[in-house]
Amino acid sequence: MTTETTLPRPKPRDRVLAAAARLFVREGVNAVGVDRLAQEAQVSKRSLYQHFDGKDAVVATMLQEYGPSVVAAYFVGDEEPSPRERALHVFDALHEAAQASDFYGCPFVNVATELRDREHPAAVVARHFKEALTAYFERQAEEAGARDPHLLAVQLTLLFDGASASAAMRGGTPDAARIAVAQLFDAATARSTGR
Repeated sequence: MTTETTLPRPKPRDRVLAAAARLFVREGVNAVGVDRLAQEAQVSKRSLYQHFDGKDAVVATMLQEYGPSVVAAYFVGDEEPSPRERALHVFDALHEAAQASDFYGCPFVNVATELRDREHPAAVVARHFKEALTAYFERQAEEAGARDPHLLAVQLTLLFDGASASAAMRGGTPDAARIAVAQLFDAATARSTGR
């Protein structure tokens, strides 16, 4: 006689967040109401409200909890041999992610843009993750000896957001994005490397 092991069913809070991640990223925050969210999560509205103050709290918590897994593939440590390669890795990872059929662009930009309220709790969380991307680029720029590490980091973040939007519309990212990153990085560090 064989015993079948089954995984325990996720708790209602976790089911709501998983459903929110699927629906909000795929369809948009404004297109998904609380009824639909509860139905998709297989919880009652009452249960949803026991765990969250409302839809705004669900959106913010979803971004906060799922954000680290979203950005994990983009950031690398010292595995890449140089700061330049670490910066380029972000765009290589974006290109790889964008080839999937379920890629809808940067979830942080998408949510913040759709909400149109910079002080919305989810927009604040989204801004935190975008600032983390800029800080990552700035660390690479500093290590490479860029003349203005912060300026280069902001430029690379803007390039990332543009490449992400392009990828959401077309699938994959254009080679021009990676070339631009390399050119910006090389130009910003040329004096320190003697080029």
